[in-house]
Amino acid sequence: MFLAATLAIAIFVTAYALIASEKIDRTKVALGGAALMLLFHITDAENAFFSEESGIEWNVIFLLLGMMVIVSVLRQTGVFEYLAIWAAKRARGKPYRLMVMLVVITAVASALLDNVTTVLLIAPVTFLVCERLNLKVAPYLIAEVMASNIGGTATLVGDPPNIIIAAPSRGDLSFNDFLIHLAPLVIVLIAVFCLMCRWLFRSAFTYDPALAEEIMTLEEREAITDRRLLVQCLLVLGVVVAAFVLHPVLHYEPSVVALLGAGLLVAATKVTTEQALEEVEWPTLVFFAGLFVMVGGLVETGVISKISQAAADATEGRLGLATMLLLWASAGLSAVVDNIPYVATMSPIVADLVQQNGGNDKAQVLWWALALGADLGGNATAVGASANVVVLGIAARNGTPISFWQFTKYGLVVTFVTVALATPYLWLRYL
Repeated sequence: MFLAATLAIAIFVTAYALIASEKIDRTKVALGGAALMLLFHITDAENAFFSEESGIEWNVIFLLLGMMVIVSVLRQTGVFEYLAIWAAKRARGKPYRLMVMLVVITAVASALLDNVTTVLLIAPVTFLVCERLNLKVAPYLIAEVMASNIGGTATLVGDPPNIIIAAPSRGDLSFNDFLIHLAPLVIVLIAVFCLMCRWLFRSAFTYDPALAEEIMTLEEREAITDRRLLVQCLLVLGVVVAAFVLHPVLHYEPSVVALLGAGLLVAATKVTTEQALEEVEWPTLVFFAGLFVMVGGLVETGVISKISQAAADATEGRLGLATMLLLWASAGLSAVVDNIPYVATMSPIVADLVQQNGGNDKAQVLWWALALGADLGGNATAVGASANVVVLGIAARNGTPISFWQFTKYGLVVTFVTVALATPYLWLRYL
């Protein structure tokens, strides 16, 4: 087992270094790493494809696939052009005001939908409005994906790790639990993040009065090319959003809801299958699959559980120390390992810690520490959260690639500030 664990670490670290260096396409690296995990029997087909603990997280893969299809159909209506012109006009063509508007919209939408769905919807708008105003699109996309990770922290359906934490076998938490305990902090974090954007992306705010004046003369309603299809899309999207919010009552997984919505939209409209699938980011989905298999190898060999258990043992039953250690360790590890498999691995240990600390309402702070650490820590690097990977894939596909380090140099700062603000919040409110 020691040899297998050592080999798993070597494969994962090498793959991560290659992804960070960007010398080899990240999808090739993820597939290669997954293949090596299987080749050396670190994991096997049974665990890689069917295990809930160490296999591919199919709920995430199919959630992404379903929402990508819905967005692809929605694009046919011209609604993204409409939203781009509307946002630019409301911001009066001023770059920083536009960024704040897009950040707030993204954060709110991420709390109601999920962060991946939100960035899939907002990214096309961002490309169009930045093209209209001759702005660099990368800073806006980076700001939006970070806002989506922060905003998604507020609710059960906002970030995939929250769904894992809320499961009956884990924290057994409701939609309202997340809203009451995390939403107040998220509002503060978004306000602080908007202020940070002024400094972080200051070089991107180039104002062109002529282009701004030209934007003000446009009529956004003219951008809508198919009103009937738009109504159909909005109805389906509304039902999908409602099903996400009502997850605790309906008990339909978000992935099932997304696939049902996508299937209904393709079946009920004149959009062809080819048109519906043309916007699907297949390399991104394959990258996730490979990444899940690699992380699964670390799970199978006990590497992640040993790290997590060591952190648990170090607290020696002290709730305050356990909370702070869990918050910061989760933020650090979620920066390196995608926060979904990390939370899936860590949640059983947190459940034990909650019971060791009395299992009462006060001990529930450990769940909030895990959620905040994992969700906010996902902003630290380009592969820390699902939304990050999706946005980088969209950017590359549209000819404006965002490098690993371009994202990470901003992400580290944002993660440190937001987690630092979460620290006194948890301490003062619960400890």
